[in-house]
Amino acid sequence: MNIGVVGVNHNLAPISVREGVSFTDLQKIEAINYLLDKEIEEVVILSTCNRSEIYIQSKDIKEKIKMIEQFYESFFECPDVSNYLFTKSGREAIEHIYNVTSGLDSIVLGEDQILGQVKDAHVFSMQLGSSKKIFNKLFREAITTAKNMKSTTKISQQPLSISYIGVKFLEKRLGELEGKNALVIGVGKMSKLTMKHLEEEKVNTIYVSNRSHGKIKEIQHEYKNIVPIEYKDRYKVLNDVDMVISATASPHMVIKYEEMPKLQKQVYMMDIALPRDIDPKINDIENAEVYDIDDLKKIHDENNERRKELANIGYEMINESIDEFLEWVDSTHIDPTIESLNDKCLEIREDTLEYIFRKLNLDTREKKVIDKMMTSALKRLIREPIINLKQTKDKGKREEYMKLVEELFEL
Repeated sequence: MNIGVVGVNHNLAPISVREGVSFTDLQKIEAINYLLDKEIEEVVILSTCNRSEIYIQSKDIKEKIKMIEQFYESFFECPDVSNYLFTKSGREAIEHIYNVTSGLDSIVLGEDQILGQVKDAHVFSMQLGSSKKIFNKLFREAITTAKNMKSTTKISQQPLSISYIGVKFLEKRLGELEGKNALVIGVGKMSKLTMKHLEEEKVNTIYVSNRSHGKIKEIQHEYKNIVPIEYKDRYKVLNDVDMVISATASPHMVIKYEEMPKLQKQVYMMDIALPRDIDPKINDIENAEVYDIDDLKKIHDENNERRKELANIGYEMINESIDEFLEWVDSTHIDPTIESLNDKCLEIREDTLEYIFRKLNLDTREKKVIDKMMTSALKRLIREPIINLKQTKDKGKREEYMKLVEELFEL
């Protein structure tokens, strides 16, 4: 099986390494085009706050996997990344794609956000032409299986997103969140979920700041107690809040150590962005505590054991789907034979029609009728052999049939 994956994720690599090999969309385009030029047939890049993974489909998969390992080091100028890279190939790589898509390889077991991220990564590659027949089938099956698994097991029913865990983490530090004030930086999906959870915890005021101030106004009607803050004024409210939660897509720090004011009371800062939004040096400032995504690993949710039980059902569903996918891949080996058979019929059709039209004086309508009848007859002739070839499960017998068809029809 010529499918492989190389990358880093939360299982092996700390956040400092993950943020160093995080792809922007422009970098994805550059990387995909480079890899296609290196005779890799299909490429999908998945880059999130918890993982940076390159999926490939190619001949000489072991050789290409080694090339991807070297690519990570050179592309990001990060020689240490080799200590944290993982590689998988064949069925193991396919299982990884399914597990990631289903949320079974996430920090929060069964979380939903990754499903959309995988779908977006696949669409991105399709638009670039780097996801073709094999990956289109694989990723669509993984996405469909993930949806079916979540619908069947309800594994994602409890709100255990990174945003939710971040809020619960802060609640443990503050004792309770009711009546407290918060500053949320960013208005993306994670920030919106954060605001929703903060409102559920009856936080008093939620100050919201974003580089594009207009985007805050677009969502203001969705929340009861948010107060828009100009991006340049974000430091001014730090002494008015008990907590800060930042989740932007900025490539740079949005809360910097050198710009911090003197804090009059304890402020807890939760950085759920990657690359990180909040300078970790702020931990050295009096009355400031900074936490990031890796700190959330330490939380043991009471529903996690139940999720593990449900995950076992998910693994069974995934294995069934993988078996079907591998059968489909195996059946594609007969595609060249079928294509040759169709080409042979097309050749016979064209030669025969040319002879008939040369011998008979037919009008346009009569020619179309004969053409249609000829095409239909030839399709009927090869229909049963093709169906039987596709339905033959025994690989050895199928190879024998393919060779026989090729010899009989001189393909």
